[in-house]
Amino acid sequence: MSDLSSQKRLAASVYGVGKRKIYLDPSHLSEIANANSRANIRRLKQDGFIIIKPEVVHSRSRAREHEAAKAKGRHTGTGKRKGSAEARMPTKVLWMRRQRVLRRMLRKYREDGKINRHLYHELYMKAKGNVFKNKRVLMEHIHKAKAEQTRTKILQDQMEARRTKNKAARERRAGRIAEKRSAIAAVEVEETKE
Repeated sequence: MSDLSSQKRLAASVYGVGKRKIYLDPSHLSEIANANSRANIRRLKQDGFIIIKPEVVHSRSRAREHEAAKAKGRHTGTGKRKGSAEARMPTKVLWMRRQRVLRRMLRKYREDGKINRHLYHELYMKAKGNVFKNKRVLMEHIHKAKAEQTRTKILQDQMEARRTKNKAARERRAGRIAEKRSAIAAVEVEETKE
C-alpha cells in the first residue's frame, strides 16, 4: 500500500478541515496516489473517492435542560455549593449593582425634571449612605419628599398671603385712624377760631 499522507494533507488544506476528517476510499487508492495537485484533489472529491467526514456531534441538550432547571432553583442546595456565599455572589457586586440602579434612576428623574438638582444631590448622598434598599423604596421616598415640598410651599404661600392681607388691613386701619385724627384736629381748629 502506498503512502497517501501528502494527499490527505492536500485535501485537508483544500477544504479547510483537519487531516482526521479526510476519508480516502480504499477501493480507489491507486487513483488517489496519482493525485499530486489541488485540482486533482478537487476532482477526486467530486468523483466521491475522497470524502470529508461530518463533524462529531456533542449535544448540549442535556446541559441546556440542566441550566433551565438551575434557573428555576433546582440543583442549588447546600450539597451542590463549593464556595462561601461571599465567593459565590460577592456583597460588593450586589452593592455596585444596587448603586448603579439607584443612580441611573436619580439621573433619569433629574433629566425628566421630576426632581430638582438639590433633591437629586440629597438623595444621591442618601443612596450612598445605604438608606434605600431598592428602586421601589427610593421612588416612595421621592413621592413623599415632593409631597412634603408642595405642602410646605402651599403653607408658605398661605402665610405670605395672610401677612400681606394683615399688612393691608393694618395700613387701612392706620389710614382710617389718621383720617379721624385729622378730622378731629380740623374740628378743634375750627372751634378755637370761633
